[in-house]
Amino acid sequence: MTATLLPLAPSEVQTRLAAGRAVLVDIREADEFARSHIAGALSQPLSGWEEAHLTIDPAADVIFTCRSGGRTQIACTRLAARVQGEAYVLEGGLDGWTRAGLPLDGDRKAPLPIMRQVQIAAGSLVLLGVLLGASVSSLWYGLAAFVGAGLTFAGLTGTCAMARLLMLAPWNRTATA
Repeated sequence: MTATLLPLAPSEVQTRLAAGRAVLVDIREADEFARSHIAGALSQPLSGWEEAHLTIDPAADVIFTCRSGGRTQIACTRLAARVQGEAYVLEGGLDGWTRAGLPLDGDRKAPLPIMRQVQIAAGSLVLLGVLLGASVSSLWYGLAAFVGAGLTFAGLTGTCAMARLLMLAPWNRTATA
């Protein structure tokens, strides 16, 4: 068992996948995976990692990836603990894979990842509150304060009411079903 993940360049990952010598494990959330992923990758979201039943041929190279490589590096000890022998990380994640000109699979019509939707909605509401507060009535600053308080609460507790609300939106139901 190793406590670190050894970096592999995208071209090396592609070579190992094509030769059938490797298994690529994508630790992004399901909504991110649905939108784009490397063909043949296994979706094992980090949020459910402890409950996941990862069964991989011990003879295969296990390569982990996320969007940029950051999440994978932060969780490297947790990830590597589930692998017998060496464990690897795709350098630069999917962003590095794309920069190398390698193909992605997925559904470009799938909704944006829920956290990006939260960022867009929260940012828009704060901006709206500030603009209306400056031009219509100072009471509109309360909207910006309310959203800021909600984001602070979400960060402190790990629960985001806006994300839960957005998951109920019609455009997100197919991604979470």
